[in-house]
Amino acid sequence: MSSMTALKLFRNQLIRNVWRFRSTGQSSYKLRQSIVPLSSSVPIRNFAANPNVDDSVNDQNPTAEKLEFQAETRMLLDIVAKSLYSEKEVFIRELISNASDALEKLRYVSLKAGESHDLGSLDINITTDKTNRKLIIQDTGIGMTREELISNLGTIAKSGSKAFLQNIQQSESTNLSSIIGQFGVGFYSCFMVADRVEVFTKSVNPHATGYLWKSDGTNEYEIIESDNIERGTKIVMYLKQDCREYASEDTVRSVINKYSNFVNSPIKLNGSEINTIQPLWLLNPKSVSKEQHDEFYKFVANTYDRPRFVLHYSAEAPIQVRALLYFPELAPGQTDFYDSSTKGVSLYTRRILVKKEAENVLPKWLRFVKGVIDSEDIPLNLSREMLQNSSLLRKLNQLLTSKIVKFLHDKSVKDLDEYMKFYQDYGVFIKEGVVTNDDPKEREELAGLLRYESSYTKPGETTSFEDYIKRRQEGQNDIYYLSAPNRALAESSPYIEALKKKNVEVIYCYEQHDEIILYQVKTFKNVKLTLVEKEINTANNQSSQTVELGTDSLSQLQLDSLLPWIESVLGNKVKKVKITGQLESHPCVITVDDMTAARHFIKTQLKQMDEEMLFSVLQPQLELNPKHAVIKKLLTLKESNPELAKLIIEQLYSNSMVTAGLINDSRKLVSNMNRVLELVVEKY
Repeated sequence: MSSMTALKLFRNQLIRNVWRFRSTGQSSYKLRQSIVPLSSSVPIRNFAANPNVDDSVNDQNPTAEKLEFQAETRMLLDIVAKSLYSEKEVFIRELISNASDALEKLRYVSLKAGESHDLGSLDINITTDKTNRKLIIQDTGIGMTREELISNLGTIAKSGSKAFLQNIQQSESTNLSSIIGQFGVGFYSCFMVADRVEVFTKSVNPHATGYLWKSDGTNEYEIIESDNIERGTKIVMYLKQDCREYASEDTVRSVINKYSNFVNSPIKLNGSEINTIQPLWLLNPKSVSKEQHDEFYKFVANTYDRPRFVLHYSAEAPIQVRALLYFPELAPGQTDFYDSSTKGVSLYTRRILVKKEAENVLPKWLRFVKGVIDSEDIPLNLSREMLQNSSLLRKLNQLLTSKIVKFLHDKSVKDLDEYMKFYQDYGVFIKEGVVTNDDPKEREELAGLLRYESSYTKPGETTSFEDYIKRRQEGQNDIYYLSAPNRALAESSPYIEALKKKNVEVIYCYEQHDEIILYQVKTFKNVKLTLVEKEINTANNQSSQTVELGTDSLSQLQLDSLLPWIESVLGNKVKKVKITGQLESHPCVITVDDMTAARHFIKTQLKQMDEEMLFSVLQPQLELNPKHAVIKKLLTLKESNPELAKLIIEQLYSNSMVTAGLINDSRKLVSNMNRVLELVVEKY
């Protein structure tokens, strides 16, 4: 078996076992047995050391103990060091997380023991040495005994932090939320960049002995008793030639700012504290000023504008989460509409950045939202770069989405002017959310944020479905809407004449996608959304045999002569020609069974079929107003001037198709119209 094949096999075995034992809750001991007795991995979260101690230790020290890695362990080390992480720089994040955990453990142990004496400086010190290609990360935390050193650095996927928390939970209900460790391979990420690593550590226990653990990550590691080591841990990395940039202060500062700015302890880089930005999402919302929000927004969003709205939110159930979300003041750019990735929020766990541009934490339609989401309940994979539990992620997504929708709804009620400014800029994203949401309840909640003009509102003013329902007529069971390019065409549409006569309000949709959106909504608070073209078709079907023919309209005998003639002129362009009582000032309209689907079909499929096939699919019906002057004139004109009568019928049909939105290109109607004009002017 080649080394590469073996490496892949062991990598797959490691991942399978971690998933299996994490999901079934079996002990880490069984996990270690199922893989092999491995070599080293607990988050080195328990370490710290004397910054003044000499890094070099005599290899001939009589207390030195050499332990040999097994071949399988070496392969697993290769996986961690070479394959597990997508970015080498995360080793700094991992080691700082370990150091932060060590400090938190020390605080807890000290409080539990009732110790009141000064613990000294509890911080993380980082030193870069460009000349010697060295990077040193040091904490003054809880440190380790020899047994803890062997246990924690002797087995991959044996997490010291996880075991520490389990210990606490078994003895009492204390919540130590600052312990970050989950799997314990983070320490070995340093072998991605280092040829050799030395770990100096000394436990906080009284009379503890100091130790040096060192390895080049190949065949063996060594543990040596060492003097002059104070409480805590110091990790010295001798960097590889091609990783020498991590001995640069600027590089390290950049990585810390990216991942570890908000850990609970001071981080000092070459003596200067650099994590000075407060994690605002952990503070009481009432204690955070507008100026603080402005500055923090610029930091997390990498922008120069200010937040329009701020949502500062926390919850303990059904999932623990703390979120600080910002709605940008600037309108979105053109590329923002087409970028479907959700990269506006950063995902943290206990102040440590897990993912700068976290996918799936919020739905794609909320990709304009910026900010921070911190959750202790989200389990992470070995490298913390991929979320393990999709059900928890879905819960987090649903919880935050519901909160954002409620926040925007409250904003629309309490500050309508500000909400409408936001809606004008970002309303298209809300509409996207309506269309892409498969849950009817969530879709309806989003629909409550939509705003449209209507026959009730003044030009430029909008209404919500909720307000529409409050104003509906007695006995009205539908919310009616009409698709039209603008208000003028909407108000002159033949399809709303009957509704206007009854003083029924109609929503106006000016954008082509709005019709699809409302078609998708279907109902709002148990009230059906109905396209007016469908309403007129339904009304005609219900009253097809009872259209009243007054003295100002054609008689039934005249209609029995006219309607078959019109059908013969139009041929297969129509399924049927009939009369309607739903029109007042217009001569005719076109109806189809599903106008929304028909219009969408025309826009997407017209180029792929000829006219005859199109009409066979649409099966339009031409419905005539028997009181209209043009329709009445056709009765005599078909006898006195058949050519003109046929041209008028063709033109009426084409006009109705255009009004219905079933003809994309109206230029082909011009020749027919010109011929009608020629015949008309011949008499003068």
